[in-house]
Amino acid sequence: MKKLLLFVSSFFILIFCHAQEDSLDNERLARMINLSEVVVRTDINVPKFIERVKEDTTFYKAFRNLRVLGFTSLNDIRITDKKGKQKAGLQSKTRQNRANGCRTMDVLEETTSGDFYDKDKNYNYYTAQLYAGLFFTKEKVCGETNIVKGITFAAKGKSGIDKHKEQLKKLFFNPGKKIPGIPFIGSKINIFDPDVAVYYDFAIDQQDYEGQSCYIFSVKARENLSGSEKDNIVIDNMITWFNAKTMEVVARNYDMSYKAGVYDFSVHMEVQMTKFGEYLVPKVLRYNGNWDVLFKKRERGVFTATLFDFEK
Repeated sequence: MKKLLLFVSSFFILIFCHAQEDSLDNERLARMINLSEVVVRTDINVPKFIERVKEDTTFYKAFRNLRVLGFTSLNDIRITDKKGKQKAGLQSKTRQNRANGCRTMDVLEETTSGDFYDKDKNYNYYTAQLYAGLFFTKEKVCGETNIVKGITFAAKGKSGIDKHKEQLKKLFFNPGKKIPGIPFIGSKINIFDPDVAVYYDFAIDQQDYEGQSCYIFSVKARENLSGSEKDNIVIDNMITWFNAKTMEVVARNYDMSYKAGVYDFSVHMEVQMTKFGEYLVPKVLRYNGNWDVLFKKRERGVFTATLFDFEK
């Protein structure tokens, strides 16, 4: 019994200490954030705001909602050469159907160019695989939910393309959090860590976005960083619009880049959300990415997804 009590008390002490550490980090970050005059007048609790930003799940939830809804999608994927000329691509219109706990997809229209597919109609490009994982359904998929609590992006035990997909999911859905397993940059993405935050300028503003009153949280790499300091930058710029009442993500734009010798990348993404009844869902996603990995050909991809006609 004594050992059990000791274990339980130690457990709660660790939780308390961790919470205290997070609270101190938030207080420290709060002092680094530039507040617009409009925000100052709202008397916002900045440390609590930071905590909500760090723990946000609404962005990921919006994409999970696509697994339990029907919708139509206009899909435009283009692979370009170094001069920006298209060498492969896909333009299509698809309809996701949801019935009896399962989802299927109908291809209503499709045109392709170049070597977008191989002879077995598998994707020849990583950009296309990323897109398909977000918006396409292959065959019938059943038993999915839109629950996000307890969901983690675990790359452990996975290899190759499956491992990279999990890492990309975390980078996409949780920008600003540490990603184990990515050489050279895993901890540099953790912009809320005090050791990383010093390289960034943070700001909170308040403006309307498509008729909604929103807090705008922006993170930008500081200007005039030295060469060695620039090596710590992965997220160049990120702007998120949060609904001022619900704190749901209304839109997010971000630019990320890094050069590590064995690989380099530069990615720009824009995501706009909309509401379908009680569901927050993405309505437009734009991506422009340039990737180069050792022993692989450099890939430059651009895509736009436009989603509409949602149905429960």
